[in-house]
Amino acid sequence: MAEAAETAVPARRTPQQQRSRERVERILNAAKGLIERSGSDAMKMGELAAEAEISIGSLYQYFPDKAAVIGALAERYNEEGRACIRDGLAGVSDAPDFRRAFGELIDIYYGLFLAEPVMRDIWSGTQADKSLHGIDLADSHENGALVGAVLQRIYPDADPAELLNRATLVMYLGSASMRLAISVGRKEGDAYVGNFKRMAVAELLGD
Repeated sequence: MAEAAETAVPARRTPQQQRSRERVERILNAAKGLIERSGSDAMKMGELAAEAEISIGSLYQYFPDKAAVIGALAERYNEEGRACIRDGLAGVSDAPDFRRAFGELIDIYYGLFLAEPVMRDIWSGTQADKSLHGIDLADSHENGALVGAVLQRIYPDADPAELLNRATLVMYLGSASMRLAISVGRKEGDAYVGNFKRMAVAELLGD
């Protein structure tokens, strides 16, 4: 029970009406701007309300605390990542094609984190806040399911549970590898990503 409490994402109101959805968009866009300028650690809810041009009461109707804002942004970035995986692996049906496509996905993912300071900050935020750990874990599971399904196409006689387990582990380790790569100098980071790419493809394809 205690473990579930640690990984629960702070509850927030889900907007139903167009006006409410637009307000949430304004809040999240304002949050991205503040994070880009000063980082998420420095962002205050009062400052966010002012940036979004809404009252603090209205802000709390949608986001009970800063963790909920960070979580909402993280979920959006994660969904963009899943869309990238779906597109990148669409139509892949053999091992050589998977090797090429998966390697390209890793390079794209790494490039995004190098180019997007807000994404890096949000990613770090999900690691630092225990209430957001579940977002990272859920993302690894969903990405693992996408990759596992492609591996099942390539190896139709393989155990689906084993392929899913292998793919989920690789995707989780991929997140850790990216965190390491962006925390060091570019040359060292590039080397880590290159080594991860080789290890990941070898593990996924059983080389």
